[in-house]
Amino acid sequence: MRAAVLGHVEWVEFVRVETLPVVGEIARATDAWEGPAGGGAVAAAQLAKLAGGSLLYTALGDDDRGRRVPAEMETRGVEIRAAVRPEPTRRAVTFVDGGGERTITVIGPRLDPHADDALAWEDLSEVDAVYVCAADPAAIRLARRARIVVASSRIIVPALREAGVELDAIVGSARDPSEVYRDGDLDPPPRLVVRTEGTDGGRYQERGRAEERYEAAPAPGLLVDTYGCGDSFAAGLAYALADGRGTEDAITFAARCGAAVATGRGPYEAQLSSA
Repeated sequence: MRAAVLGHVEWVEFVRVETLPVVGEIARATDAWEGPAGGGAVAAAQLAKLAGGSLLYTALGDDDRGRRVPAEMETRGVEIRAAVRPEPTRRAVTFVDGGGERTITVIGPRLDPHADDALAWEDLSEVDAVYVCAADPAAIRLARRARIVVASSRIIVPALREAGVELDAIVGSARDPSEVYRDGDLDPPPRLVVRTEGTDGGRYQERGRAEERYEAAPAPGLLVDTYGCGDSFAAGLAYALADGRGTEDAITFAARCGAAVATGRGPYEAQLSSA
């Protein structure tokens, strides 16, 4: 299977603390690390583990962090196709508390791939599964060349609306206002809408059918770090749909992908590697 992602990359500094500092407090970190992450990078790495490799269409800043991204992601089976922007690569600081919950502060604008970037977009016609979490409307139309297209509702609903393509699935949150998908947001409507509720599972609705619930997958180990669970879920869903699985089986598999990530340090250590 060939897989691809249209999305953003952030250079993330992860800081583990027992509890988040309150106003005026000094908190001591128990662990810290950094590297490329963000929705596009996490999903591309998950798809690479499942499909034996993936493409990531993105944009990076003309700085040291941006120049380090391709080599670091290549070690995870991801081929980077990146436009270079004059702005710095977006950064983020992520606190991970003693319960594994992540709290993120981003620094700088998100850098998205655009259709007029010279990124060999024609290769998407040979791709089975695409996940879109950041792109301009014209690039989203190019993504529709793939057999299965899954998108995040986070931030990019306006771009999806302007693109006007039919999605095989859209993944949003039932709890996070920045990731809400409302019926009628897109025309044509997606074939499948998934609304996640974290450890409570979530809901899904196939077009023309009643909404149903799905259960969260049990974590295959101790909960360590929830960063990247959502994008790994969406990437797993794209893979499973392209693999020909039915809706219920595809969501069950996606939930396993999301749960696995939470048992590792950072978003890559424990990503599911067996389809």
